[in-house]
Amino acid sequence: MATPYRSLIGLFLACLLGAQSQAELRLLTEDAPPMSFIQDGQLTGMSVDIVEALIQRTGQAAQVDLVPWTRGYQMAQQQANTALFSTVRTPEREALFQWVGPLIRGKTRFYSLRTSGLQIDSLEQAGRSGPLAVPKHWYTHETLLARGLQNVYGVPGPKQMVTMLKHGRVKLIATEDITLRDELTTGGLTPEEVQPHMVLMQSDYYIAFSPQTDPLVVDQWQLQLEAMRQDGSLQRIVRRWLPHAEAP
Repeated sequence: MATPYRSLIGLFLACLLGAQSQAELRLLTEDAPPMSFIQDGQLTGMSVDIVEALIQRTGQAAQVDLVPWTRGYQMAQQQANTALFSTVRTPEREALFQWVGPLIRGKTRFYSLRTSGLQIDSLEQAGRSGPLAVPKHWYTHETLLARGLQNVYGVPGPKQMVTMLKHGRVKLIATEDITLRDELTTGGLTPEEVQPHMVLMQSDYYIAFSPQTDPLVVDQWQLQLEAMRQDGSLQRIVRRWLPHAEAP
């Protein structure tokens, strides 16, 4: 039989653990339609719908905010009870976060103007094609530089990338198929005006929790995401936004 002293310690630890698990989470995302964006003054999108469903299922107090990617990326590494979504999980980032996912899988391809007549079947051809625009904060930018391409032109965001392609200032861009249509719209192009080329990589998107967040909270989020996968609710959200997206 436990002594009163030990019982008090156990009660204290249980209360402390409960308080940690109920601490309000701050969930950060960027402006990246159709994953997350503002419409009619409300934050919406495919990944926002998934996160809001998980908040409801876990019963966790949480606030969802739209922030610039670079700020959110730093905050999600440094602050407790903070997460960034949707984040591509890579070997370089593995130890920086606690991961919940995958939510969805995307394919990164090279795209040119259809009128350019370019045919890109290898990285070597992409490297010889002329200037290639990619947002500087994207993992794609890091990947292309790491693979030795010398023609990568870093830009502030997708709008600038597409605008440069439209006006002939670059020959190629590299982006995900799941965000392509919305990115092209920001720069005045349509999917019919661009030519897809080789797949550079496949990427799985996750919710990236800070290392300082209670692992029990992260485990609960992963458990509820798996429940959504099993009961079909995750797939229904994905199909509503991206009918042709590939499930991880």
